[in-house]
Amino acid sequence: MKIKDIMSAPVYVVSPDENVARARNLMLRHKIGRLVIVENNKPIGVVTKKDISRRLNQAEPQWRRRPIDDIPVRKVMTESLITIFPEATPRQLAELMSENNIGGLPVVNNRNEVIGIVTKWDLIRYFSTLDLDLKVKDLKIEPALTVHRHHTISHILHELDTNMMDRAVVLQENDMPVGIITSSNLTFTEMKNKRGGLPQKEIKMTRKESAAGRKQNRYIEEVPLVAEDIMSCPIISIKGDDLATYAAGIMVKERINGLPVVGNGVMGILTGENIVKSIMTMFDEPVEKKGIILGSSK
Repeated sequence: MKIKDIMSAPVYVVSPDENVARARNLMLRHKIGRLVIVENNKPIGVVTKKDISRRLNQAEPQWRRRPIDDIPVRKVMTESLITIFPEATPRQLAELMSENNIGGLPVVNNRNEVIGIVTKWDLIRYFSTLDLDLKVKDLKIEPALTVHRHHTISHILHELDTNMMDRAVVLQENDMPVGIITSSNLTFTEMKNKRGGLPQKEIKMTRKESAAGRKQNRYIEEVPLVAEDIMSCPIISIKGDDLATYAAGIMVKERINGLPVVGNGVMGILTGENIVKSIMTMFDEPVEKKGIILGSSK
């Protein structure tokens, strides 16, 4: 199996001088998470949804005040580009992604022209088709960070930051999982109120003027949002004895990067990164670097 057999084509590209609004609209329209930046028919960078939200949030005030249709893509793109040749193997791709902590690479020909793109999801889909007697519990699943459904967003942000994790399983009173919260749910650019703080909600209370009286509403404002207000539910989980390929198939079908592994409570989280790393150890042949281009394409 070669990269050319699992890559996606055609590739959606933008020029560095096109605006961020167009890049964002392309991502939403085609349900993709990254675009290749091309100049003079050569790839010079990449931009992802996370790049757009993070870079604009961290930008200087004059940029935050500009509408996104006035901001060129070159201001938010990642210029150091890593590409791969179509004859490379899935294992080479897995090693490259793991070593550089990236989720997708442009596929280029010998003229450095983009002919496709390959992502973590393509690797997971490839893994799901393999005939392997490998169970979820055999993979090095990550420990799960758990929060209560009534924990505030501020508390969850603190826990994610302290534990350097990007997702938390939400539990109810009996310690059973009821939802999941990821870092994308908690992006500051989407989670700020008009005063720049964390969002809040209004709670409407009712009380009676007398035993048989008319109900009268009372509003209590600025109650912090809690986990159950933003979590993704119902939760999709797997068991340790499930086949790893079956779990990978669920991840691809549901477009989920983390599946809670349950048994006697929450045992851990199976992530796309776990599967990528497992691909690195499935084959014994040496990994040749000739199918890979590292560094800037400029």
